[in-house]
Amino acid sequence: MRKTLTGLVSLAVLAGTVTAAGAHTAGIEDPAAPTGASASASASTSASGDILARVLAIPGMRLIEEQPAPHHRFLILGFTQPVDHRNPDAGVFEQRFSLLHKDTGRPTVFHTSGYELMEGPVTAEPTEIVDGNQISLEHRFSPPSMPQPADWSKLTIRQAADDQHRLFTALKKIYTKKWIATGNSKGGMTATFYERFHPDDMDGVVAYVAPNDVDNDEDSAYDRFFERVGTAEQRAGLRALEREGLIRREAMERRLAADATAEGLTFTAVGSLGKAYEAVVREMSWNYWAAPPAGGRPALPDPAALTDQQLYDTLNGIVKLSVFADQNFADFAYEYQAGTELGSPTRRTPAHLKGLTRYPHQQPRTFVPREIPMTFKPKAMADVDRWVRDSARRMLFVNGAYDPWSAEPYRLGRGARDSAVLTAPGADHYAHIRDLNERDKALATAKLLRWAGVAPGAKRVAPDAPGAGQNLPR
Repeated sequence: MRKTLTGLVSLAVLAGTVTAAGAHTAGIEDPAAPTGASASASASTSASGDILARVLAIPGMRLIEEQPAPHHRFLILGFTQPVDHRNPDAGVFEQRFSLLHKDTGRPTVFHTSGYELMEGPVTAEPTEIVDGNQISLEHRFSPPSMPQPADWSKLTIRQAADDQHRLFTALKKIYTKKWIATGNSKGGMTATFYERFHPDDMDGVVAYVAPNDVDNDEDSAYDRFFERVGTAEQRAGLRALEREGLIRREAMERRLAADATAEGLTFTAVGSLGKAYEAVVREMSWNYWAAPPAGGRPALPDPAALTDQQLYDTLNGIVKLSVFADQNFADFAYEYQAGTELGSPTRRTPAHLKGLTRYPHQQPRTFVPREIPMTFKPKAMADVDRWVRDSARRMLFVNGAYDPWSAEPYRLGRGARDSAVLTAPGADHYAHIRDLNERDKALATAKLLRWAGVAPGAKRVAPDAPGAGQNLPR
């Protein structure tokens, strides 16, 4: 996920502004049925006409920005959505999305990150494979796609799925060919939830490294994962590093305090710098396997032979030791969802840290302001899991063998049809179809092309197209 360390560490948040020009609070128009001036604009724009004019003819659409992009046209737009799809008269907000337009005669990939909008013209892997258009939708309650005032009870997986359905309904009259939903990590979860609640919209789904925390109180799968992943030498090295980090916590915390002062960081939400430091060290192995640095997993030195500064630098090189700072949780929408529907992994304290820990695991509630109510709904993920097992159609789940988040994957039952769960050997939380073994890669590619209505061997995206060879991050 974009979050690491059992899902409770925020990475950088893309900033933006939102306006609600043209929005109204006494209901919301049907995006599939243009009326008045919008209808005239739509009628006067042919299928070969300007794509921006056609999109803006949809009620509730607003152009935010257009950016140059080779081989495509790249637009960032705002779309007026109801705060509550069950009660459209309860107010509206503007939800951002981007359009990477190639040709209305090509299939369209509906990408979700589950977080803020990736604002540049970067393609998801399925978009590259099918040589298609791409819609990328910002998740509700990820700033600036934030209702004002914010009623957090409306941040649910069903409301987010309805956002996707409503935008799809609006754009389907323009992009009439096949549609594929996709996303990585929380985006893969979001694509799965969308399919569960609107199974007739998409022609296929590719969900990458999507966690499936069916029972939030039973997380032993993660403990088993860390007992088996990698080599015995790597596991022993990580255990020694975590243990030494807590044995020498006072020296490490002094260095972290100095860095925090220099960077203006505070640790009020988690309770103290000491609690924040311990939480990071306890999950050092999670980050080592899930999201290694660009150069790959670093070699692990004997921590007992390191000076205090060398130990600090080694720990900080695996994961930034200040990740639990308040400044990393300005956007706490994920933590809210983890504490109300998604669930979050809780690992038992391993034997090598017994007697060295002082605090319990940090829970999502810690990072959400206390004035915002949170009640966990245990049936939400169980419902999605049951639906996938019994009713999945044209769904592809791609996991990484070295990814802790893949320790609790989606599984298919007898009722699933034309679907597959595939694991990329040696891959982490950035696993893709290209990382699968040759047999599974061929299987996944063939399914995706068939679902998208693209003949095998047909023209693919040009090598110098935006984002070719690189995919949307989590």
